[in-house]
Amino acid sequence: MEVITEHEKNDLEKVILVGLASGSRKKAEVAESLDELEALAVSAGAEVVGRRIQARSKPTAAYYIGTGLVEEIKQSLVEFGGNCVLFDDPLSPAQQRNLERAIDAKVLDRPILILDIFATRARTAAARLQVELAQLEYTLPRLTGAWVHFSRQYGGIGAKGPGETQLEIDRRRVHKRIAHLKGKLKKLGKQRATQRKQRQVLYKVALVGYTNAGKSTLFNLLTKAKVRTADMLFTTLDSTTRVMSSGYPCQIVFSDTVGFIKKLPHQLVESFKSTLEEVSLADLLLHVVDCSDTRVEEHIRQTQQVLSEIGADKVPYLMIFNKIDISPDFQPLDGSRDAPFVISALRPTGINSLQAELVARSGRFFSKIRRK
Repeated sequence: MEVITEHEKNDLEKVILVGLASGSRKKAEVAESLDELEALAVSAGAEVVGRRIQARSKPTAAYYIGTGLVEEIKQSLVEFGGNCVLFDDPLSPAQQRNLERAIDAKVLDRPILILDIFATRARTAAARLQVELAQLEYTLPRLTGAWVHFSRQYGGIGAKGPGETQLEIDRRRVHKRIAHLKGKLKKLGKQRATQRKQRQVLYKVALVGYTNAGKSTLFNLLTKAKVRTADMLFTTLDSTTRVMSSGYPCQIVFSDTVGFIKKLPHQLVESFKSTLEEVSLADLLLHVVDCSDTRVEEHIRQTQQVLSEIGADKVPYLMIFNKIDISPDFQPLDGSRDAPFVISALRPTGINSLQAELVARSGRFFSKIRRK
């Protein structure tokens, strides 16, 4: 675990988290969502100094929350030395403007925070292009009227990626930059398509799941690769592929993919679609789930929702409940298409049976090809 010095701790942005329990959403559900939002904030380099949950029938048009809570948050920022307010739900450009004026502090929402984290974690050229495109498309409707971008006012989290000047340019130049990025990503997509054609006669397995479920750890174990792993959200952004023959009777292509999360910004799903094609074109998905997390069912639903968005919901899959070393009493959920695998990719435990299943499935795949 990385140790934060006292000096670095003093430099951390101090944020207050805000959630709204409206409609059918209960306060307990919002509280769980704020737990995840806090993990995201810490991952982005912030210190959480407070949280507020408001229950009301529906959001307000001007501030999303009621005016009384706006004033309470303003006072809490002064009391705790805070300088940022982070909302769990997307805010409209007008709501964000109004809140910043009323509270006199930086106001962010979950989508821009996730985009910010992606900007700091992107390593390859493709991932950087995809993140910049998503950020610009998110920023575009905010480059109007009285909107003054928070990066110029405050800096810190939520202001990484394309850069301060890039986010302040006019609409015409933003549109031009978006078109340029889409063109470059289209070329990269063609290159990936060519690479995929070369792998058509291989058995393709993609690892998917909620962020921090342990996909990269399992990927390293199955392929003897050295993909970076860490106990933090969104460690992996760049899709990694390994063609394996050693340890398997037939060649298998394993692909590690970016983790999913609740309320994943639409712009990110769109910009990463070319990367996520590895998932929709796979012969088998390994849906990796952190069984030690109390929100197992919700994480499964969120992953299945994203798989549906990218056209991968019909691909055969195996449920892999990981981290059994942390939660030894875990019992698999009912309703899986196939018997689930309960494993620990870190120890490792239960890997032999999973590998045997992969060998059996790849064997049947190649038998069909030979018959053709």
